[in-house]
Amino acid sequence: MNSKNIAKSLNAKLTDWCNSIDDKDVVKTIKENAIVTGGAFVSLLNGEKPNDYDIYFKTKDAVKEIAEYYANKWNETHKDKAIVTITDEDDKIQCFIKSSGAVMEDEENGIDDESKNTEPFIEENEEEQKEEKPKYRPRYFSTNAISLSNDIQIIIRFYGEVDEIHTNYDFIHCTCSYDFKENKVNLPSRALEAIINKELYYVGSKYPLCSIIRTRKFIKRGWNINAGQYLKMVLQLNELDLKDLNVFKDQLTGVDSAYFNQAINMIIEKQEEDSSFKIDNTYLFEIINRIF
Repeated sequence: MNSKNIAKSLNAKLTDWCNSIDDKDVVKTIKENAIVTGGAFVSLLNGEKPNDYDIYFKTKDAVKEIAEYYANKWNETHKDKAIVTITDEDDKIQCFIKSSGAVMEDEENGIDDESKNTEPFIEENEEEQKEEKPKYRPRYFSTNAISLSNDIQIIIRFYGEVDEIHTNYDFIHCTCSYDFKENKVNLPSRALEAIINKELYYVGSKYPLCSIIRTRKFIKRGWNINAGQYLKMVLQLNELDLKDLNVFKDQLTGVDSAYFNQAINMIIEKQEEDSSFKIDNTYLFEIINRIF
């Protein structure tokens, strides 16, 4: 699929999404601020239907407005489930879920943690999914993302113009983008080269640990990566203090967090029991072996 047809396809998808929204101000915000980027372009370029569409926004106010809209929708229609509130702290918009730990009712058909930027989350259960439901309804909330039905995923962790958003990305093939307001697709040549060759080329990221673990998913899909890319990730990772629990938690955002969250909770419990306890590799290896 060429860039013209990709723009046409994405415009139709986002317009269809906007048609489901009953607040004209929210629609206006989406039309002026929405950016599609990430893995959907790999599918579109190959003439395939994307698994989902990652939607980012240009401003923090836009992120907050849209997140609050869907949190309110969820709270209105799911009074028997955990309440979702939207917080704005340290210049970050996040979903706060009033429940202890992770909550997932549809465990067997759960979610791909690596693609959902997960932490504590809630999701509709299997019986609800079988019923006739509105399009683009909120189905899944994590700290950092809101997933709607019909394959829309709203990323609330990051916002900004395309170049700013891409500073949080890791592999070059994820840097194609679409601006809804401009109805314009950008396909960097180096990204296209990586997609054609199924090459994982690391461009640097704020989350190198997440990137290292994410490579498993791509390798299973037939992508390749050379030792130099791993070395770049390791060099960046070496600059971080993973013995700092806040750094450790932040670096694990986005990968297998249903499991890693157990490890983090065990560390917190250990620290609460023993104020002198310090994280070391022996302890980390022990709990990792216990969980995985």
